[in-house]
Amino acid sequence: MNLAQFLWFLVAFSGFCWTIVYIDCIRLGFRESTYAMPFWALALNIAWELLQTVLEYQKAGFSFQLGITNVWLLLDCAIIYTYFRFGQRYFPQYVRSWFVAWSILALITVFILQYAFLSEFGFYIGRKYAAFLQNLLMSVLFIGMLVTRGSSEGQSLTIGVSKWLGTLAPTVTYGILGSEGSGPSLLVLVIGGFCSFFDLIYIGMLVQTKAREKCYDPHTLILLSAAKKFQ
Repeated sequence: MNLAQFLWFLVAFSGFCWTIVYIDCIRLGFRESTYAMPFWALALNIAWELLQTVLEYQKAGFSFQLGITNVWLLLDCAIIYTYFRFGQRYFPQYVRSWFVAWSILALITVFILQYAFLSEFGFYIGRKYAAFLQNLLMSVLFIGMLVTRGSSEGQSLTIGVSKWLGTLAPTVTYGILGSEGSGPSLLVLVIGGFCSFFDLIYIGMLVQTKAREKCYDPHTLILLSAAKKFQ
């Protein structure tokens, strides 16, 4: 396998892993009546994918990466549906009426930020940096979601491991090997390294959480989850 083939493999592998993440988020969202991806990470994903779909097609036409991005965008639309359908109950009661307005404001904000980022750094460099920065934020937010919920509700090791590997592959591509006409990027390598670091922490915490939950019967877990929400 030559370098070009290996780079193509890494792109395809990353695309496959992240597709698994999104599909499992949808599955868990509907099965457990929740949303399975932290909202701000989800909002950034949708904004990034929509802009890539439009701008990359205008610049270079259809490509393999664009096809993957289109699939991700469709899957993310299903995930955000679960957020709007089930997410209101995670808002404090006294501000629950602002749930939809706040969520729409957040989507508008991240869309403008993503567009400004691409305009400032250029399309190809900007999308690379934006993708890794939002992946780092996502890795941290998943830990926050696990801590806040106090359970594995809406979370799975399939998601945890797949998102780790899905970011590790492009970290090797852009941080070590170099691609898109440029050499290896130290910034990408550092951000990608932190993504792996926090992803592995999350996986370890989730394993411990699931092991603890096996010690309780379902009725006890329901009571613990209810108590956590009223704290």
